[in-house]
Amino acid sequence: MPRRTLLAQMAALLSPLLMPRAAEAAAAGDPQWQLTDSQWKQRLSPAAYQVLRKEGTERPFSSPLNNEKRAGTFHCAGCDLPLFSSKAKYESGTGWPSFWQPLPKAIATQVDFKLIVPRTEYHCRRCGGHQGHVFNDGPKPTGKRYCNNGVALTFKPQA
Repeated sequence: MPRRTLLAQMAALLSPLLMPRAAEAAAAGDPQWQLTDSQWKQRLSPAAYQVLRKEGTERPFSSPLNNEKRAGTFHCAGCDLPLFSSKAKYESGTGWPSFWQPLPKAIATQVDFKLIVPRTEYHCRRCGGHQGHVFNDGPKPTGKRYCNNGVALTFKPQA
């Protein structure tokens, strides 16, 4: 098993035990998407709510989108904003859908310390829904790995 995969699996399994999630999603960038907690619970599945609104992490290798290979666009599961083109998707070996670049003006970032070391967390720019973290170990041309929770995305195939 590759080292990156092992570390990702360990982090996903241990982080809820070591650092309980108290954080909330980022503030919505669009006032239309400043919904109440109960409105988000009505809109989202329990798994999507936990990731998008409570900054949870899904288990690695659990998302069907990890294996999605068709041409199309990955959208925020909370508000349907297009976030990533399938052209930027690649196999990172981590167990989560990974991209080397988001679409323009799709995401907002902030630093989080939930695992003690600083990481760059990213959210949907429009609704503030937590998507994942960005790392500096991705492929060219950006060298970035946007490691996304699959449950925080929907996929729309190219017509």
